[in-house]
Formats: sequence, C-alpha cells, structure tokens
Amino acid sequence: MKYESLFAERIGGTQFGKSTEIYKFEKIKRAKAKARELHPDLEILDFGVGEPDQMAPAPIREALKVECDKPENRGYADNGGPDFKEAAAQYMKEFFGVEVDPATEINHSIGTKPALAMLPLAFVNPGDVIFQTVPGYPVMATHSKYLGAEVVDIPLLEENAFLPDLGKIDPELADRCKLFYINYPNNPTGAVATPEFYDELIAFAKKHNILIVQDAPYSTLVYDGPRTSLLQRPGAKECALELHSMSKAYNMTGWRIAFFCGAQWAVNALATIKDNCDSGQFLAIQKAACAGIADVSLADGIRDHYAARLRKMADVLKDVGFDAKMPGGTFFMYLKAPKGAGDVEFANAEEASLYLIENFGISTVPWDNTGPFVRFGAVFESASEEDDERVLNELKSRLLKADLKF
Repeated sequence: MKYESLFAERIGGTQFGKSTEIYKFEKIKRAKAKARELHPDLEILDFGVGEPDQMAPAPIREALKVECDKPENRGYADNGGPDFKEAAAQYMKEFFGVEVDPATEINHSIGTKPALAMLPLAFVNPGDVIFQTVPGYPVMATHSKYLGAEVVDIPLLEENAFLPDLGKIDPELADRCKLFYINYPNNPTGAVATPEFYDELIAFAKKHNILIVQDAPYSTLVYDGPRTSLLQRPGAKECALELHSMSKAYNMTGWRIAFFCGAQWAVNALATIKDNCDSGQFLAIQKAACAGIADVSLADGIRDHYAARLRKMADVLKDVGFDAKMPGGTFFMYLKAPKGAGDVEFANAEEASLYLIENFGISTVPWDNTGPFVRFGAVFESASEEDDERVLNELKSRLLKADLKF
C-alpha cells in the first residue's frame, strides 16, 4: 500500500514523517536526557515548563467530587451548560468590569487551544491573510496555513515595549487581513498591553475590517497595575473575540476548561464550528469551575505565589548578569540570551539554552524570532515555599559556575 500518497499536503504529503528537522522543544527534551546521562546525580532545575506547579483551588476540586456523581451531568454538554456561561460572565464582571450576555456573547471551550484551532474554519478562505504576533503561540496560524491562508508575522520588539507597531503594517496587506492574533499579558515576553494600544488596535481593526483575536489565559496574572481586558475599551465588542482559560488563572491545566466572549457575531460563528467539532466539556467540570472562577481572592492567592517567585528569580538572574526585572504579567521572565560562557560563544539563544541544560542541568526555553532571548518560568518544581529558596540558590550557584558572557 502506498500510504504516503494519502497524507495531506498541509502536513507534508509524501514527505510526512521524513523530515530531519528537530523542533526546539524536542531538542530541549533530548538535551535533558543527555544531561541525566552525563550527570546522573544532578538535579534538573526546570525553568522551561509552561504549566502551573500547584493544584487547582480546594473549592473547585471539592465541587468536582460532588458534581461527577450527579446523573444529570453524565450526558453531552454540546456548546456548554448555562451554569458555566453565567459563571464566566460573572468572572468578566468581577475581574474586569465587563458586561457580557451569557446567552449570546460567551461560550465555553475545551481549553483555548481547540478554540484557536477552530477559529480559522469560521473565517479563513484560501488566499486570505491573518496576522500573528511573534514570538508567540502558533496554533491559530498553523490551522490558518492548513486552510491556505497567508500568515504574516508581526514582530514584538523590546523597543516598542513588546507591542506590535501598527504603523509599520502595509495598509494594502491589512485590507486583505481577516484575523489579528494578539496575546496579552504576553507569553513569552511578560508584556502587558496598555489601554492606548488597545484603542489603537480597535481603530485599526475597524478601518481594515479585521477580527481581533485576543488570547488572554494570563489575564489574572498581572503584577503592576490593574488587570485589564480588551473588551473594556470602547468599540471592542464590535470587532474582538477574547479567550480566557482557567488553566493558568486557577491551576486547572489538565481540566481543559475555557471560554470565548466578545462580538456576538464572532461568538456565534465559532460556536457553530465548535458544535460540529466536539460535544462539549464534561458538565461536572464546567459546574466545578463555577465554584471558584469568579472568586477574585482565589486568583489573587495564585497570582501572589508567582509574584513572590518572580521577584526572587529577578534578583538571582540580575546577580549573575541577566538584565532581569519583574514582568508586567504571566509567570515568565523573557531575557536577552547570554552571548557565551567561558571560552564558548553562542550563535543564538537555542545554543545558549542547550549549553545550560547539558552542562549545568538548567532548563530554559530559547526564542530567536526577533533576537536571541531565553524564557525562565516561575513554575519550577519545589517541595515548598521554603524549598523555593534552595532551588533558586542552586540556580544562582550553577549560573555563576557557567561564567556567562553578556
């Protein structure tokens, strides 16, 4: 059987599975294995993970234990139960002062990743253009490419506070654009968007007839100033869809519960696609989420946990030569990569990151899209708050031994 001819061109066609190119996260995984082989007694200090290190809050876990035993929760959820939509609407009101209609302007999803993957099915035709900010999360762009769209990367540069420079976008290209993907607070840069930027982006979207897709899973993790939503800004609900996830806000990564809200016409379009792709998240999980997602105090406790770690990380990393400071949001620190270590020179951030893993058991994530940067996450494993000190002191000791050059 010539099965190679069955593969779609979008995943490589007859060459699918034959590429020798290695994705950076696979390189990191292999480097960790190499470090364990070379230094079997060395503890890997993993600052490269991107998911919470703690359990979901107790009220949510306790609610799941009750809801999963209820027979009325056993069936298909389809496009979501009314309870979760009401709770999500309350979340938007409590955290951001944003009013959304739970019946028409909000819908649940099984995490934000599937929602971002489905979005292009509602809006993208072959030959259309979408904008995505880089560095960033590529899921919506990947699926847009699958559908024959042209993906244009909009760089996030330090000199522009890691916000896209809308003035540098070709107006003719913008006229062809359907979707503009942004992500604030931003992974990996930790930048927080300003109200002024949001207003500029809304005006840009209306001028060029573009749907803004604001991916906001870190919206509760803000350290300097109030939490913000794009939907707070005038006119946003006419041209924007905002996605919120419980994964980062409430340590519910594996629960796979999120929602999208905003422009009624966009919510309806995505919900229509979703209705033909999945049968909804388990109702017990939706109802358990209702027990806590509008509780600001629960989110504050999680935010404070990361804030304390990030401040300590900033001190450690600054002491060894990084230009480190508290991010505006997220639980990531995005730093210019070292240029070398001892007599070794690094051509890019990936080389620096691999060197630190293989030789010193320090795992980070490299980003070379707009210059060499490495990302340190405050979601490292430790036994307790007291153990955080040990881990961070060990990080400092190893980085000093690495003799990094900047």
